[in-house]
Amino acid sequence: MFPPADYLDLSETDHAALFRAEEPVWSAIAGIKDYLGRLLDEMDGALIQGDVHERAVIGERVYIAPGAIVEANAVINGPAWIGAGTSVRSGAYIRENVIVGGECTLGNSSEFKNCLLFNRCEVPHFNYVGDSILGYKAHLGAGVICSNVRLDRETVRVKNDAGGFLDTGLRKFGAIVGDKTEIGCNSVLSPGSILGRECIVYPLTSWSGVLGDRQIVKTKTSSGIVARH
Repeated sequence: MFPPADYLDLSETDHAALFRAEEPVWSAIAGIKDYLGRLLDEMDGALIQGDVHERAVIGERVYIAPGAIVEANAVINGPAWIGAGTSVRSGAYIRENVIVGGECTLGNSSEFKNCLLFNRCEVPHFNYVGDSILGYKAHLGAGVICSNVRLDRETVRVKNDAGGFLDTGLRKFGAIVGDKTEIGCNSVLSPGSILGRECIVYPLTSWSGVLGDRQIVKTKTSSGIVARH
């Protein structure tokens, strides 16, 4: 149930070793820290190979691939892995255990923690991505939040096909966003959200649960208009 290949094109990441076909897709989240640690330990040569502005703040265990750009006032605490051709824009805040693929965009006032971004993923404005996996060409509109902790602090549960709930065993688990899925501005993905490939979620949506491939979540708000006196 919930195999990685149902949501993610594993050829669009250099880190497919994080996933196991027989385990649910979210199992990779718990393995990011150890996997990244081993990857950095195996590095032979300079870690900073991209273009890093002198006013960017970079931690000790941060790999920045050739062609990547880190703008002024971005912060990468690390451990972190920034793929080739990726742009880390001014004001981005990358905390611990973050793996970013190639040609991604990490934007202004966006925060990242313990997550994996597949190639060509876009997270450009005022976003939070914690304990989550974003697929190939996934896009988060401005202000989208991947909420990763339940209000009661219990372990995160995922709705199953039978209408019940499956306990993930994870106290922190944000979202799985499938390949080429678009999340509209100022939407919130509740802990344990799983979205299939090529979905669209309208702006201002509060989403919880599992969404199949190529589905559209239409959220419409009404506004009243009165004359000003």
